[in-house]
Amino acid sequence: MLSKAILRAVACLPLLALLLPVAATAQPLEVAVSVLPQKHFVERIGGERVRVTAMVQPGQSPHTYEPSPRQVATIADADVYFSMGVGFETAWLPRLRETSPEMRIVDLRKGIAMRAIEGHGHGGEEEHDHASGGAHGHRGEADHTQEPHEETGHGHEHAGEHGDAHAPEEPDPHVWTDPRNVITMAATIRDTLSELDPDGAGVYRQRFEAYRDRLRELDAELESMLADIRQRRFMVYHPSWGYFADRYGLEQLPIELEGKEPGPASLARVVNQAREAGVRVIFVQPQFSERSARRVAEAIDGEVVAVDPLAEDYAANLRRVARAFRAAMQ
Repeated sequence: MLSKAILRAVACLPLLALLLPVAATAQPLEVAVSVLPQKHFVERIGGERVRVTAMVQPGQSPHTYEPSPRQVATIADADVYFSMGVGFETAWLPRLRETSPEMRIVDLRKGIAMRAIEGHGHGGEEEHDHASGGAHGHRGEADHTQEPHEETGHGHEHAGEHGDAHAPEEPDPHVWTDPRNVITMAATIRDTLSELDPDGAGVYRQRFEAYRDRLRELDAELESMLADIRQRRFMVYHPSWGYFADRYGLEQLPIELEGKEPGPASLARVVNQAREAGVRVIFVQPQFSERSARRVAEAIDGEVVAVDPLAEDYAANLRRVARAFRAAMQ
């Protein structure tokens, strides 16, 4: 009887050996990100091997957001934090480094050519206003469909974690509004997850390649959708769509001044600018006050339309935005 029991135990050893690796990899990587689009990107690459926590939730603004004690506790043991350069990171990431020195912090802007944000390079209201429209045209010559670790190897320079208060000449943090930039970010996510979880490297590579192809298809679809519109300028309250505009040959005209609502003189000039550009729609995002946008819309007999760069359903959201821009600029 004893010998039979021993034989049964020995027979079970191969099964145990098969089960042990499963148990070892069953616990997903804990990943923290700043905004919801990043959560979407990480989940597209990581699948079931990651569990992602986004700090800024729907309806909240990265400009005014402060992490709650519960959120801080939730991400304290995260394996990696993917930063993006949005507003609250300026003050918060240094504190995170102090409280969680073992956490890896990876800047997803790595390998992306940064642009200056419109309307934030002048000190006073009078100086700002004469150039508030910006002059950012199509940057089609920059091939952002290449991945930094595979095909280009080039990086970018920026001064640490830039806040979304938008200091003068500050790089625009809204890099994800160009699908080609997301390909670059996805490559960084793939490589980071592969380093943290080598057993999943093949999975991350396959998922990256599939997602890259979908992003290229999305980019081609948006380019076709926006190619033949006559009007190429659109007005926004907050300049969140600069990378999108650059990619598809458009120009955004911001109302906001240095992260604040414009004064009466500046608002009057914005109204004139809208009339000169033939603007009939003012685009706002849910995280900001619509007061100034509605004043401009009333003055030009136009309307206010909401578009959200922070929506989590990335591809569907960019299609909605492109359709809204096309309808407004026909």
